[in-house]
Amino acid sequence: MEDTIEVILQDHSRVLSTDRPHPAFSACLGALFTGVYGVWSLFATPGFRRVPWRLKVPYLPSSKDQTLNIMKLLEGRTGRLADLGSGDGRVVFTASSAGFRCTGFEINSILVTYARSKAHWRGVPSGQATFVNKDFWKTDLSAYNNVTAFLAPGVMEVLGEKLLKELPDDARVIACRFPFPDWPQESSAGSGLDQAFAYDMGSVRSHLRKEPNTAV
Repeated sequence: MEDTIEVILQDHSRVLSTDRPHPAFSACLGALFTGVYGVWSLFATPGFRRVPWRLKVPYLPSSKDQTLNIMKLLEGRTGRLADLGSGDGRVVFTASSAGFRCTGFEINSILVTYARSKAHWRGVPSGQATFVNKDFWKTDLSAYNNVTAFLAPGVMEVLGEKLLKELPDDARVIACRFPFPDWPQESSAGSGLDQAFAYDMGSVRSHLRKEPNTAV
């Protein structure tokens, strides 16, 4: 984007003799940036005021490779899956097509509406893919034996504490891009920004019991 703007400005300077940007050009450029920011904020920020500041995570969709890495780490598993911060639903749709009964938790009502519309258009049964406009931090996740999360590094420790309290020992947790601190990884898939990490709750609890001053 910066390179594109620089090219525009260079072309503009050849046409106009003054060194100062033309007012009409400046107004158009400002309107463009305002419009882009407005569209982004519609998807990134609704529902934020319902979540404590330290737990806020902006919307950032999973890439295709990241979603494939998630599914690699879920191979051989079945049951119910919770996607924490499901966004436009791409992880939920992929997992439901593999046989999981999925629930996408999302506080952004616009994204929830979009994901529900997409599910209806695709003909996905509600028993396979459900999208709820709920704060997963305030939801008991004990009914799920698979959990996926693409959040932010600053909330992973707090999320770990919640999952330790609620998930059964046979549950598997997939963290995208940002691993849980102090949790032993069962396996991982991919690399760089698309890397995903798998954790089995029974192994995590067993490991943490051996650590001094760790509550499990």
